[in-house]
Amino acid sequence: MSTVLDNLLSEELKELERTGQYKRANELQSPQAPAVTMDDAPTVMLSSNNYLGLADDPRVVAAAKEGLDRYGMGTASVRFICGTMTCHRQLEAKIAEFLDCEAALTFISCWDANVGLIPTLAGTKEDAIFSDALNHASIIDAIRLSRAQRFVYPHQDLDKLAEMLTSAEARIKLIVTDGVFSMEGDIARLPQLKALADQYDAVLVVDESHATGVLGEHGRGTAEHFGVLGEGVIQTSTLGKTLGGACGGYVAGSRAVCDYLIQKSRPHLFSNALPPAVCCGAIAAIDVLMSEPERLGRLRENTAYFREQIRQLGLKVIEGITPIAPVIVGETALAIRAQAALLKRGVFVSGFGYPVVPKGEARLRCQICATHTRDQLDQAVSAFRQVVEELKLGG
Repeated sequence: MSTVLDNLLSEELKELERTGQYKRANELQSPQAPAVTMDDAPTVMLSSNNYLGLADDPRVVAAAKEGLDRYGMGTASVRFICGTMTCHRQLEAKIAEFLDCEAALTFISCWDANVGLIPTLAGTKEDAIFSDALNHASIIDAIRLSRAQRFVYPHQDLDKLAEMLTSAEARIKLIVTDGVFSMEGDIARLPQLKALADQYDAVLVVDESHATGVLGEHGRGTAEHFGVLGEGVIQTSTLGKTLGGACGGYVAGSRAVCDYLIQKSRPHLFSNALPPAVCCGAIAAIDVLMSEPERLGRLRENTAYFREQIRQLGLKVIEGITPIAPVIVGETALAIRAQAALLKRGVFVSGFGYPVVPKGEARLRCQICATHTRDQLDQAVSAFRQVVEELKLGG
């Protein structure tokens, strides 16, 4: 049956295909790992958030299986009715211990954590939210759900943020930022942001999704990296990247904030709790991270090595120390062609173009893991070398 809606959607889908923006998912036939089977072919995975290699760690998998056996498939309820299991309390205590804060509260995803936190804390016209222009889409949507005044400052432009904070009259002020920005790989200037928050009596909220298990001496994120861990900063983060790679997110901070979210946060009140297997697997992932700091060392060594090899090919890679290493190629169509050419050579890298990133700044977002071997990284660099010659990248 054809409807007006179907016709409109079909036309828009055709336009996405015509302009090269139509997204097709490549199929994995193996666990997430530094080398996978993708579309029936052996492939070096260079586009995963599995930064410490915990998604397929046998201890994490075993703990998830034990959780499944003990608690069953799921909660079949929301938290405040009968969906809070022992594993949820244990995971939240583990997160709070890991981050050295008073309390933590889990959500079904970090998207839900941001949507559950931001409008709940700043939900009236008397409140104000200040957001970096390159913040994650979940933060943007969370702000849209709030009735608070909205201020978006240019990326990392803290002078402009200070002007906005000066001019705004508000009951509650939230400054919200990514810790590590997912498309750039750069790090928020947390000490300066914290100083502004203190000066203007604002609350700093940091989404640490790409920083957890990546930055800091013990992998506790941007706050630890800059030495401001536990200093009045509210963290949100994910269990779906470094900490096991499944799903789930959390808010970590003061007990008052977490208790208030239990009472008022709509995603927490009206969504089923995390599956028990995810809780138990995430606890094991945090335990491995806390007991094996050498994984962080390998991650940083691999990141530095890959970045240098890419630079030697004459390609422009955005500078930084995080394992997100975006290689700028220019036009969206070129990024898509380069992604396909790399995959033919057994390397998977995601190409991103407009409107995800600005016009003319299309990129191949390379993501490095601690468990990549030197041979796998060299294979990836070799594939890049061939694609540079084939498509005249960097010239």
